[in-house]
Amino acid sequence: MEKANQYLENYYNTHDEDRRLLSRTGQVEYVVTMEYIHRYLFPGCRVLEIGAGTGRYSHALAKEGFSVTAVELVERNVEILNANTKHGEDLTVLQGNAKDLSFLEDERFDITLLLGPMYHLYTEEEQIQTLSKALRVTKKGGKVFAAYLNNDATVVQFCFGKGMLADERYKALVEPETFKCSSTPAELFQMYRKEDIDALMDHFNVRRLHYLGTDMFTLYMPEAVEKMDDELFSEYLRYVLSICEREDMAGVTNHILDIFEKL
Repeated sequence: MEKANQYLENYYNTHDEDRRLLSRTGQVEYVVTMEYIHRYLFPGCRVLEIGAGTGRYSHALAKEGFSVTAVELVERNVEILNANTKHGEDLTVLQGNAKDLSFLEDERFDITLLLGPMYHLYTEEEQIQTLSKALRVTKKGGKVFAAYLNNDATVVQFCFGKGMLADERYKALVEPETFKCSSTPAELFQMYRKEDIDALMDHFNVRRLHYLGTDMFTLYMPEAVEKMDDELFSEYLRYVLSICEREDMAGVTNHILDIFEKL
């Protein structure tokens, strides 16, 4: 099995993803994603999460009574996944690479979650390979949820908001006419525009069900979101859910979710 690159290992050995998703800002992405997952769950549903991290989604779905298989590359995350598994959870934890999945049989799962791996794939070949593997193990008629990071939210917040275009290292990674960002393993995160995602999906026999932003304006005003009381935060979640699929709005989001059906 191909191991995680050292940059990825270092990041996830020090980064607390569970804490991020439990913060007010992280809850927006989590709640919106779970809202859409719940639309397609049914009794007896078999769920696969590829790139499960420390198991925020996998554990939640297993606690709801669904059969969940969690595949994770980073060894430390696998250890945390196993340590946090409670008695009664129908959760199988496997260490593996999203680009392989040879240890899983064809058309086994009703829902496949790919909520992290596309963030860390830097070539079109790897991206197509990973989507292909996810589709192979998904049943016909099954649903795949693929998450991406949005190019232009990064341009606004990082390149301009933090002034990183003044750094020659980062400036070299931004195309000067279109402001399309490129990445390497050292930068950790790969950015996408909708046309990039559309081009990837043209390789597959699928039907798109939803294309949405899962956090929308949240990371443009994180301090305000963190300070919201429960009532205002509940209203903010309702607002995000009301706009997250609007074509004129989805481009502002940091996190994109593409949901499609295998034909």
